[in-house]
Amino acid sequence: MWSVYFALFKTSVAHRLQYRASLLIWLMSMIVHPLIFLVVWSTVAGAGSIRGYSASDFATYYIVLMLVEYVVTSWVPWQFDEEIREGKLSPKLIKPVNPMHLFLFDSHGHKPFTFAVLLPVAALLAWHFDANMAIGLPDVALFAPALILAFGIRWLVDYTVALIAFWTTRMSAFRELYLIVFWFLSGWFAPHALLPSWLQTITAISPFRWTLAFPIEVLLGRLDNPAILQGLLIQCLWIGLAFAAYRVAWAAGVRR
Repeated sequence: MWSVYFALFKTSVAHRLQYRASLLIWLMSMIVHPLIFLVVWSTVAGAGSIRGYSASDFATYYIVLMLVEYVVTSWVPWQFDEEIREGKLSPKLIKPVNPMHLFLFDSHGHKPFTFAVLLPVAALLAWHFDANMAIGLPDVALFAPALILAFGIRWLVDYTVALIAFWTTRMSAFRELYLIVFWFLSGWFAPHALLPSWLQTITAISPFRWTLAFPIEVLLGRLDNPAILQGLLIQCLWIGLAFAAYRVAWAAGVRR
């Protein structure tokens, strides 16, 4: 099985390198969007701070967000819909490998290489905006499981949303709604601490905060150990719920 996964990894890298222009555009979007919010919030903060975030803290938050979002994000809601419409999904169903694994490697297999492009950009932004990148080893150690679990939640939720394409040809509307909800609840538009209390309550019971804002806050040392432990347990719960939703949706969709 490991030989199969290694072959999928090589295929993903080769496939993405064939479309370097589209990959570059996607990388630019991953840089530009967080940069916009970085500039906006840093300008609003000015020489002061907003709920514990100074201009330097906003810079740190959105630079880390750029890297975390790149790791966890996928395009499977777009790709799955396209493959159903073009009849490319059926051949995957008869392969010995679960189609989820095929989509997983296609979305993420190339990232160990392309991530290297983002790192110098992040370093340059950190220098330009005077970001506070004094991150301790204990924070990094706690960040690692938080990031892995965030990746698992995001992938399972993305894939489950993609399965809606089994039942509708208007998948674009669902994708746009999904992205809007994600942006508001994940920590994209603003750090969790800046949200109104009622919206913080909603984000806490949604999966989205745990895919982005939580691992960032762990790395930046903004949570104490009990809050981190609670967050990791909530992440595990969401992985279980998302996996169950995927299994139900996949079984129902394949029967159609």
